Amino acid sequence: MTCPTSPETLPETRPAARPATRAASGPAPARSGAADGSPPRSHRVHRAWWVAAVAALAVMVTGALSALPGLLVDPLHEEYAWSRGSIGFAVSVNMVLYGLTAPFAAALMDRFGLRRVVGGALLLMAGGAALTPTMTAAWQLTLYWGLLVGLGTGSLAMAFAATVSLRWFDHRRGLVTGALASASVVGQTVFLPGLAWLTDHHGWRPSVITVALAALAAAPLAALLLRDHPADVGLPPYGSRTLVPKPPPVPGAARRTLRVLRQAARTSTFWLLAAAFAICGASTNGILWTHFTPAAHDHGMPTTVAASLLAGIGVCNIGGTLASGWLTDRYDARRLLAGYFAARGVLLLLLPMLLAPTVGAPMVAFVVLFGLLDLATVPPVIALCREHFGADSSIVFGWVSTGHQVGAALVAVLGGVARDVFATYDVVWVAVGALCAPAALLSLVVRKVSAT
Repeated sequence: MTCPTSPETLPETRPAARPATRAASGPAPARSGAADGSPPRSHRVHRAWWVAAVAALAVMVTGALSALPGLLVDPLHEEYAWSRGSIGFAVSVNMVLYGLTAPFAAALMDRFGLRRVVGGALLLMAGGAALTPTMTAAWQLTLYWGLLVGLGTGSLAMAFAATVSLRWFDHRRGLVTGALASASVVGQTVFLPGLAWLTDHHGWRPSVITVALAALAAAPLAALLLRDHPADVGLPPYGSRTLVPKPPPVPGAARRTLRVLRQAARTSTFWLLAAAFAICGASTNGILWTHFTPAAHDHGMPTTVAASLLAGIGVCNIGGTLASGWLTDRYDARRLLAGYFAARGVLLLLLPMLLAPTVGAPMVAFVVLFGLLDLATVPPVIALCREHFGADSSIVFGWVSTGHQVGAALVAVLGGVARDVFATYDVVWVAVGALCAPAALLSLVVRKVSAT
């Protein structure tokens, strides 16, 4: 399969020079191109950046809901006497649906548009979170948080970032993808310390209601400000001089999603990326964002301090993901991915020795380094999907993300079971850290697309 012509994969195909004078006619007379192939300049901010900003807001809310389960494990265990395994099962259902929903949501965006899908997802999240405080049995946690919140967050997963960058950006796609991916951890960083304080001082219910209200408030903003395609406002994608017609709605979203899966599943690239990304999910969402707070609490660390450390990881995540997007625009995505996995594995192997009642310099170093690596894997994986699968790359990435969430779900539930059985999380940190080594090897085995 040949590589689609895009700035990320074939930057040398751009014209070597452009006229310095403004064109006399054309769809965008206010823009002028640069001789180095940079995007046309304008006195106004391109509408694509506003769309990206609104998308980032929705992803931020999603990040806040995704981070909350780590704060709920101990309170729910103490109040209801539910086992950590049963609580982890509800979280695992959330994570699996988060992954399974993503490719279908990408196809639904082609059928019904970004605004409708994003608005509906935010309302689902708000409804599921608002119902959670009313539960009296563990199966209701699975229904409200696992099913409803899982479907909502899955619709705004990383495949959503891939869709926005592919539609609205011809230039800087890697950077935008990194920015939207990091928006999730921005949401975690903004909300997590406050949610931890609420949980410690007022119980877990006010924390859940807070994220429900945040999702509800974001829904009308997305409906008012988000646009489906550059053609809706008469503009070319950012970095392009050519107006791209808006494609007609694609019927049969479910059939298309499954058809793309069947086609992608015939390639080794798909399975290599899915397997590597499953380990990615296991080593981030599955263990760190679900079990770090209770694991730190086992070592005598206050919950608010552990949540602050996770927030610190989120802060560093922003820089790491943006830097990864920048690097992905310039270097071999396979080698970047392998390096990220190798470094992450070493950090997880060291973590059991760093957990203590107080925070020392080694733990601060872990927070910074893990934060730089946490979501850095996303831009290279999206770039590899785009190189190998072209126009269907958003849906393919959605299916690859399903692997990410399956890995996360398995470790979320097995991590809770391991804590119940061994009375410690240490064995989980070591096992997941060791898994990062084969993930690095799988990344290097992905076939490189020839620039033809």
